[in-house]
Amino acid sequence: MKIAVVGLGLIGGSLCKTIKKRTSHVCLGYDIDCRVTAAAIDESAVDEIITPERFKEADITFLCLYPAALVTFAEEYAGFFRPDSLVMDTCGVKADPVRALTPLFAEKGVTFLGAHPMAGREFSGFRYAVDNLYENASFILTPTEQTPPHAVETAKTLAAQLGFARTVVSDPAQHDRIIAFTSQLAHVVSNAYIKSPTALEQAGFSAGSFLDLTRVARLNEDMWTQLFLDNRDALLYEVDTILGHLREYRDALFDGDADYLRALLRDGREKKEASLGTLEPKE
Repeated sequence: MKIAVVGLGLIGGSLCKTIKKRTSHVCLGYDIDCRVTAAAIDESAVDEIITPERFKEADITFLCLYPAALVTFAEEYAGFFRPDSLVMDTCGVKADPVRALTPLFAEKGVTFLGAHPMAGREFSGFRYAVDNLYENASFILTPTEQTPPHAVETAKTLAAQLGFARTVVSDPAQHDRIIAFTSQLAHVVSNAYIKSPTALEQAGFSAGSFLDLTRVARLNEDMWTQLFLDNRDALLYEVDTILGHLREYRDALFDGDADYLRALLRDGREKKEASLGTLEPKE
C-alpha cells in the first residue's frame, strides 16, 4: 500500500518515520519547504518526495496541516486524489474540518475521515519527528453517517500497525468537547502558570511537579491559537470551570479555613483516582 503524508512537521514527520520503521508500506512525502523534504530523504523517513500531481498514487493520505491551511489545501487539491482513496487529517479539532472536508472530497469520489493521533511533544518541526511518537497512544477517528464502514476498519488496521494502543471512535462534536478539557485547557493552564514572576527564581527549587506542569507551556503559538479559537465555546466552558474551582481554593486560603481546604484537596484527589480507576501514590 502507498501512504502519502502532506506536511512533514512533528506529526507528519513522525508518521513517516513510523510507517518506515513498523510497516512495509511505501511512504510518499510532500511539503512546501525544500529543506524539510531534503531532510526527510536524508533520514530515509520517506521513500519519495512527490508533487500534488502524484497524490493520485496514494491509497491513504494524511493531511498534517494547521486548521486554516487544511481547508485551503483541500479546496485547492481535492481533485488530485484518486477517487477510491482514503484521506485523513490529523488536526486537533474535528468539527470544522469534518464539516468542510467531507462533502468537498465526496464530490471527487474520495472518502474523508477525521482523525487525531493523541501524541505530541513540546517541540515542533521535522527535526523533532521520531519513529516512536505513537507507541501506546490513542488514535481518534470521527466518522460521519456518510463514512463507509470499510474506511474506518482500514484506519483501525493501519493504526494498530503504527503502534497505537487503541482506536477510539467519536463524533466530531464529542471529540472537540472532551479535547477542550484533556488537551487545550492543559496548554492554557501551563502557559499561564509559567508567567508568575517567581518562575525566574525556580532553579534549584523545582522538581517533577514544576516540570510536569510547565512542559506544554513551550508550545507553537500559531497552531494553538487556531485550535483554541476553532474550539472556542468548549474551551471557554473549561476555562470558566477551572476559574470557579481556583476561586474556591483562593477563598479557603484567604479565610484560613483548613477544613474547607482539606475538603477541596480530598475531592480533587478522589476525582483523580476515580478517573484512573486505581489508587496512585500521593506526592
